[in-house]
Amino acid sequence: QVQLVESGGDLVQSGGSLRLFCAASGSSIFSILRMGWYRQAPGKQRELVAFITKDSNTNYADSVKDRFTISRGNAANTVYLQMNSLKPEDTAVYYCYAHLPPYTYWGQGTQVTVSS
Repeated sequence: QVQLVESGGDLVQSGGSLRLFCAASGSSIFSILRMGWYRQAPGKQRELVAFITKDSNTNYADSVKDRFTISRGNAANTVYLQMNSLKPEDTAVYYCYAHLPPYTYWGQGTQVTVSS
């Protein structure tokens, strides 16, 4: 079992920055192969934003490349999502996830709102 807690969502103006944080806890955290973020805007499907593997390889959605950076925190099984040059279309609930095959665990979500 893995529990995920996110923080950092807020209201920000277009062009601004935010940093999201996610911490995993539980008995299986050392089996996590990948952590990352999805987001879901109203009326849209949930989409992958970025992930980082156990070996620190990263992957980004095309829409956020060169603006967002995912990284590991100092503590094991913590990740940050640094979001720069935010746009109104980045407005969504952002969900942290952890993948331990064959399971995927989700956080409760944190709201990011970008005003124009």
